[in-house]
Amino acid sequence: MRQRHTGGRPGTRTQAGRDAVTVEIAYAVLTGALLAAAGFLAAAAPALLGAVHGTARGHWLAGAAGVAVAVFCLWAGRVLLRFERAARTRDTGRPAGGQPSQPGRTSPDS
Repeated sequence: MRQRHTGGRPGTRTQAGRDAVTVEIAYAVLTGALLAAAGFLAAAAPALLGAVHGTARGHWLAGAAGVAVAVFCLWAGRVLLRFERAARTRDTGRPAGGQPSQPGRTSPDS
């Protein structure tokens, strides 16, 4: 993760900034794990309830584990990217799109 200039030396962060990053990572990991567990249980329900037998059961459970990994990665990535965009907006004082809005002019993305 790139470090932004926050007022002191380039590349330094305040304690509040480091705490915010830590809390956001913990939130992303915890909620991602809970959603991954729910995704695994939903995908593995037929195998866990006995509707799938034999070697197909193992494949079904492996597929459910794949679903859980995908859910975790997508959720954690989404949360952390959203946090990074919000931090960039706070640091620069303008939207992450790069162009500040100008009163009386049409926005280029409208």
